[in-house]
Amino acid sequence: MIYLLDANTYIEAKNTYYDMDFCPAYWSWLDQQFASGIAGSIDMIGRELKDGNDELAEWAKARNGQFIANDDDATQAAFVQIIEYVMSQSFNPANRDNFLAKADPWLIAKAMSTGAVVVTHESTVSDATKKVKVPNICKQFGVKCINTFEFLRLTNAKFGLI
Repeated sequence: MIYLLDANTYIEAKNTYYDMDFCPAYWSWLDQQFASGIAGSIDMIGRELKDGNDELAEWAKARNGQFIANDDDATQAAFVQIIEYVMSQSFNPANRDNFLAKADPWLIAKAMSTGAVVVTHESTVSDATKKVKVPNICKQFGVKCINTFEFLRLTNAKFGLI
């Protein structure tokens, strides 16, 4: 797996620029990327998406294989490093606890343990921020972090009219 997608990349795509009704090519392209082992996500992201009550939840439920396990020893060891770092910083406690309770630290841990790139729509913020942000944690641990549009460019995605 080269790219691991954050839940917000699926949600934002569905809600805005790649709505499943008018841009099915994006979702077919994602399927191709998953099938070829180029992209995917982790089980916890899959569970977040499947908990919804919309077409994205149905789409995710039909694609269990695209959400890989994140409970292996290497990922768990990386997760512990992330927890220790986050807890040692002066992040807003509510934001910190919310971050640690969700899939984001596991996504970063899986990327750390596999050498994958995290794809997210969160933006890097100043190092002095009190919020825990995926790009900042990725930077701290040397994990490359890009957004969906960089992901599309790097994989030479092309969508044409039918």
